[in-house]
Amino acid sequence: MLQWIVEFYQLANGSSPPLDWFLEQDTKVQAKFARIFKLLQEHGISVGMPHVRPIKNSKLFEIRVEQKTNIYRIFYFAYTGRRFILLHGFQKKTQKTPAKEIEIAESRRAEFLAQENN
Repeated sequence: MLQWIVEFYQLANGSSPPLDWFLEQDTKVQAKFARIFKLLQEHGISVGMPHVRPIKNSKLFEIRVEQKTNIYRIFYFAYTGRRFILLHGFQKKTQKTPAKEIEIAESRRAEFLAQENN
């Protein structure tokens, strides 16, 4: 069975804000995300709750991790060639996902698509 590729979004200069954010997190949080990355690699778009969930009115999905009382999310989308592009990570502190966090991910998605189509 073909595996999916999980990759962190990169800016044109090669830096990766979502990877930098991921590496700043506690090792237990990183391990929980890594387990879900592996599920995505093996099972692709069939992975669902409680691990991932679509974002309403968007082409984005969120990877969902909890560690003690903290909640973490990474936004991503599925792209051609069995690729998941991880766009933006943050610690969720409110019940509703802040619009600004979704806007960051949407902006990076648009930039990624523009780079890929050049």
